[in-house]
Amino acid sequence: MSKLFKTLSALALTGAMLQAGVIRAQKTLDRPKLVVGIVVDQMRWDYLYRYYDRYEGGGFKRMLGEGFSCENTFITHLPSFTAVGHSTIYTGSVPAIHGITGNDWTDQVTGRHWYCTEDTTVQPVGTTTDAGKMSPRNLLATTITDELKLATNFRSKVVGVSLKDRASILPAGHMANGAFWLDDSNGSFVTSSFYMKELPEWVKTFNARQLPATLMSKPWSPLYPINTYVQSTADDMPWEGTFKGETAATFPHNMPDIYKTDKGSLRSTPSGNTLTLEFAKAAIDGYQLGAGAVTDFLTINCASTDYVGHKYGPNSIEVEDTYLRLDKDLSAFLRYLDQRVGKGNYLVFLSADHGAAHSVGFMKENAMPAGLPDGKMLSGLNSLLQERFGAEKLALTSENYHIGFDHKTIAAKQLDFEAIKKLTVQYLQRLPGVQFAADMDNLGNSSLPAPIREMASNGYNPKRCGSVIVIPEPGWYSGSAKGTTHGNWNPYDTHLPLVFMGWHIKHGATNEVVSMADIAPTIAAMLHIQMPNGAVGKPVQAVMKQ
Repeated sequence: MSKLFKTLSALALTGAMLQAGVIRAQKTLDRPKLVVGIVVDQMRWDYLYRYYDRYEGGGFKRMLGEGFSCENTFITHLPSFTAVGHSTIYTGSVPAIHGITGNDWTDQVTGRHWYCTEDTTVQPVGTTTDAGKMSPRNLLATTITDELKLATNFRSKVVGVSLKDRASILPAGHMANGAFWLDDSNGSFVTSSFYMKELPEWVKTFNARQLPATLMSKPWSPLYPINTYVQSTADDMPWEGTFKGETAATFPHNMPDIYKTDKGSLRSTPSGNTLTLEFAKAAIDGYQLGAGAVTDFLTINCASTDYVGHKYGPNSIEVEDTYLRLDKDLSAFLRYLDQRVGKGNYLVFLSADHGAAHSVGFMKENAMPAGLPDGKMLSGLNSLLQERFGAEKLALTSENYHIGFDHKTIAAKQLDFEAIKKLTVQYLQRLPGVQFAADMDNLGNSSLPAPIREMASNGYNPKRCGSVIVIPEPGWYSGSAKGTTHGNWNPYDTHLPLVFMGWHIKHGATNEVVSMADIAPTIAAMLHIQMPNGAVGKPVQAVMKQ
């Protein structure tokens, strides 16, 4: 073969590859100016459509109308709690690997109780309370936000925002420029010395506005005439909670008086989401996010949907009103991004950390099975274990649907731990409302159905979880008879919204099953950066093909 022929063949091959898109000639790597992750706390998937007819055009409807929706996105771990969900979204991993097994847990080696973002080595910034003694050090894996920092040699800016410390800190990762959360004691956004020694001037300026007091200066009344809330039950139901000082769960809620004695009450109103998104705008301006030569990342958690849901339950007018107001706030925020960063220059995704069960009272009134487990479960178990093994309080904890044991006593008395766990499983499975119990160290031989067994395994970190897991019957959960909660494998707790919109996203939807752990790998693939170091999820091909 002549040299000329070889050269011509190579040129032809290169041309064919260019035409096929295998090689793309471009001066710089194509990335968005800003990625915004919005996680709406306790947002069940069906809320996208339950209130759809009343959403305005620029919020949820805009995201669904312009974006790409993954309609069957599920949590694939247990339990389905706040800190766990946020960590999973941003690490692309599962609790067994990233280590955030609950909002709090008991260390199975030392017996010490830990809050998920607790850090005794840091100091509060912007407050004098322990609300500032927080960091991401308990998170064992990197996040997609960490990987963006690494990919750009730390030139990218990353900021986390939420009313909740854990929902700001964990998504922002280990190398964030800042993570900020609300301290109820002074009505200000604060941080910790993990990130900085002093609040930035823009945060001080925002706090000086005293926006929480302004937002709480008016009663919480329905956005629309109360008789138009046809997707909800009556205004006052026996399973709904109340604010301190209230005698009934009815509108209007007298927030000016309530807020005087309960500064945390703002969280349980739609105003908490308004405050969060206003602070997010200030963060974009303050850090000039999306204005530099590399991609920046802003993580936002709208937490008030969770507080309102816990207090009133999914079928309340309060929850419906909260989502209608959030829709308006979201619409305004997206317009702000259009103006500040430029439409098409930012990539936004919206999801949730978990869903929520219907209130037990609501379920029972409508002839559906539901209930609350016996609150004396642990004491009854310990009585049985003491009778059989001759030692008191061998079962120490019942948290995150796991039973933890006194390993020191078991070892000192040379008790048969396998026999203790076996008896524990037998006892638990006889209790009302308990569908399954299983020894996590012998999960393969348990009676758990395969899908639930995999979720249990994904959530099990032996240093941070008790050795026996409890799976309630559908409609049963550990919590209060007022309002609702979450934490279980059922679709009402684990079926989540996931919508991508903006940069390189075309309109569409898929009904393929997607894992919460797939979100970070999808973002990584779109940005052409490495996925987090504990990631087990995979890019969502339906999004990538758009």
